[in-house]
Amino acid sequence: MDRTDSSLVALRRILRATEIFGRELARSAGLTAVQFRVLQVVAETGHSTATAISSRMRVSQATITALVDKLVSHGMVTREKSQIDRRQTDIVITELGRRTIENSPDPLQQRFVRRFQDLDDWEQSMLVASLERVAAMLDAEDLDAAPVLDTGDLRKQP
Repeated sequence: MDRTDSSLVALRRILRATEIFGRELARSAGLTAVQFRVLQVVAETGHSTATAISSRMRVSQATITALVDKLVSHGMVTREKSQIDRRQTDIVITELGRRTIENSPDPLQQRFVRRFQDLDDWEQSMLVASLERVAAMLDAEDLDAAPVLDTGDLRKQP
């Protein structure tokens, strides 16, 4: 196999791994990987705002609103008026949301993070540069994308 084919096979393996994880997560938790990541962000402190989640995940607030709508409909989070600033609405994790996180498979991106952090600094830099180059080669550098390994379009996930 030449390098072009090898690179395409590697990309396909990455896509397949995210597809398989997405199916596992949907089967066990009834959520997409992006919805699950929003739930994890809220679970870190027990509550958050859509603005804070949007900033943290680097996606639009409209995208977060749609994702939170889905989590609310599943009973994983609720919306409540902030106790600190009544003009704000907090997104609060429910007991069902906490159980869902506890009983879900190990998220693919967390496996990646653990292994990535074990790499030497120069290896991390080289890998980031290579991945950014691949994104540019696919004209994907300007796409709205959260740090979540998922094959779906965020705008269609909720």
